[in-house]
Formats: sequence, structure tokens, C-alpha cells
Amino acid sequence: MARLLAIGECMVELGDAGSGLLRKGFAGDTLNAAYYARTYLPTPFDVAYLSAVGTDLLSEEMLAFMAEKGIVTEDVRQIEGAAPGLYMIHLKDGERSFSYWRSASAARRLADDAAHVRSAIEKADTIVFSGITLAILSPDARETLILELRRARAAGRRVVFDPNIRPRLWEDAATLRSVVEAGARAATVLLPSFDDEQAHFGDADPEATIARYRQWGAETILVKNGSGEARLADGAGAIVGIAPPKVETVVDTTSAGDSFNGAFLAKLLTGVAPAEAAAFAARVAAAVIAHHGALVPPAHLPQP
Repeated sequence: MARLLAIGECMVELGDAGSGLLRKGFAGDTLNAAYYARTYLPTPFDVAYLSAVGTDLLSEEMLAFMAEKGIVTEDVRQIEGAAPGLYMIHLKDGERSFSYWRSASAARRLADDAAHVRSAIEKADTIVFSGITLAILSPDARETLILELRRARAAGRRVVFDPNIRPRLWEDAATLRSVVEAGARAATVLLPSFDDEQAHFGDADPEATIARYRQWGAETILVKNGSGEARLADGAGAIVGIAPPKVETVVDTTSAGDSFNGAFLAKLLTGVAPAEAAAFAARVAAAVIAHHGALVPPAHLPQP
């Protein structure tokens, strides 16, 4: 059985439920991608998560939630006395901002046990991680994770990296750029967002982003570009444009890129050509931003 392993932090999500009430959920960039990959992958594929949680009630609820969504949790470590992080979504005209409580999140320790990380990665055929995954770790844990990802790439596994840059999580701009480069060099598939790359690496256009990641060794690069045309470079061939569907009303852009990533990988893993997989992923992301929350129920998503 083939396995996709996502690595990162699942958090408690609080969103507006109206009348001054809050709605509780669970989400996080790589967890969201795993959810959408699981939605579109056929049964012979496993989707698993590598993270760390506590032993508190919220952590138990989080693990049960993942299992309910079909995500394998055997590689999620439970750390006595720890607890998950929490964030709140603020929406204005469909655009979101966040408040975070994550400084003591158990997920910051997800790569402290090198043997556990290696064991989880060796069970997977495809591994997905993000810039947020790297940003929340200690310097030593980052080195551990990147080393294991390099080993996985050298062993022929597909390693997928979304830089997903959140500058507030990083010590400084130089560390951000250095670690993102190290993550990119460990990966075979890059899924950056152009606005991040322009802001933090000074790229003039998506083609410049593609050129930089090609130089760092990526085999497939798909540059997401919000409501603009995405750019796909598969191998050394021509760059292909992927036009997003028109969305009449943007309700909530939370998880737009994550849903794109998960749907794209699901199609890629089942043998669909990258351009066709990207076009489908754009349809999924368009459906997601027309609904509230990070994890939109399958009934509201495009059919496979």
C-alpha cells in the first residue's frame, strides 16, 4: 500500500459561529493538505501524519478527528504534559488574518526524536512538509528533519515542499531564507506561492521563482499565484500556465493553497499528468474559498 506522509503542526482552530459564539475545529497547513489528499486518493493509498501532541483532552480529540477523516495517526507522538497550539480566524471581505497561541505547542517537538522521524519517513513513498513545519522547530530539530528528507530523496522517494512563508515564525530574515533553501534542496516537488517568494526572495515574476528553485535542484515546480495564473515547470521543459476558475464570491481564503496542494498531489500520485492535476487542484481551491473554514466537506468539492 502506497503512503503519503504529511509532516507538521495541527492546531485547534477557532472561527466565528455568529451571535458572539466560536466554532472549534482542527487544522494546520500540512494537515489541511493531508485532508484534501485523502479526499481524492483511492483506498489503496494511506495518508498519514507525523507530528506531536499532548495527552490532554484537546489532543485526544485532535487524534480522533484525524482518524475520523481517514488520516493515519500512528506517527503522531504524544508528549506527557504538552498541549496543541491554538489559533483564531478573523475574516474581512473573505480575507483572513489570525491570532495565534502556539509558543508551547507540542508540535514544536515533532522532530526531537530522530529515530522516530526516520521510521515514519521510511514507511512513506511521498513526504509533504512546509516552511511552517521548519519554522516551528528548534535549529537542531530542523537539521534532523532536513537530513532525513535528504535521505528520503536520495532513496528515490517523492519529497514535496511548500515554503509557505510566515515571517513572524522565524528568528530573522536571513534564517528564513537559509532554511527555506535547505528545505527546497531536500525536495523533488516545490509548491511555492508567488507573493511569498516575491516578498522574501525578491523574485520579479513566477518565472524567476521557477528558475531559482530549479537551480536548487527541484524536479517539478508549481508556483501558485492567487487569483492569477499559476505556473508549472515539470522537468526542463516549457513552463505551462494554469488559469484558475472564476470565483463569484470569496467567503474565506483559509486553506486555499493547502487544498490546492492536497488535490494536486492526489492526482499526481494516481498517475495524472502534472498540468491536468494542477488544473483540477485549481478547481478544488476555488470551491474551498467559497466556503467557511479550512476543511470543506467533500459534498461541496468538485468530484474526482
